[in-house]
Amino acid sequence: MGCALAAVAIPAGTAGATPSSGISAVTLGSADIPAGLLPFISGPGEATAREITIKPGGTTGWHWHDGPIFGIVKSGTLTHPGSDCKPVIYRAGDFINEPAGIRNTHRGVNLTKSDVVLDVVYVLPKGKPFFEDAAAPACDTPR
Repeated sequence: MGCALAAVAIPAGTAGATPSSGISAVTLGSADIPAGLLPFISGPGEATAREITIKPGGTTGWHWHDGPIFGIVKSGTLTHPGSDCKPVIYRAGDFINEPAGIRNTHRGVNLTKSDVVLDVVYVLPKGKPFFEDAAAPACDTPR
């Protein structure tokens, strides 16, 4: 969901990282998660709800997350290829589940003429960014 699945600001990133464009996000709320409460986070964590808008032609850029991301497509159609470059299409009302880890590198793209709006919850280890930049996989390199 990095898609969300993306953040407004891009941190200093990975060499070869693919920048986002046409993305805006509003944080709706956040809560601390005590250490030991969730088995997939070591130490304390944080859950943050955000509304993400991807403009027509916009992209999150290739990225991954340090914790799981859960979301709903509020409106629009999101094209969501993984590291195999095979796109999964999400439409309004669809649930998105993005597992943690670099092996789950992906990007979100809006190939339509209408905004894509996502409501996303990031469940991350405390202090981790919303996403980690990644280089485009070899299958995404123009030939």
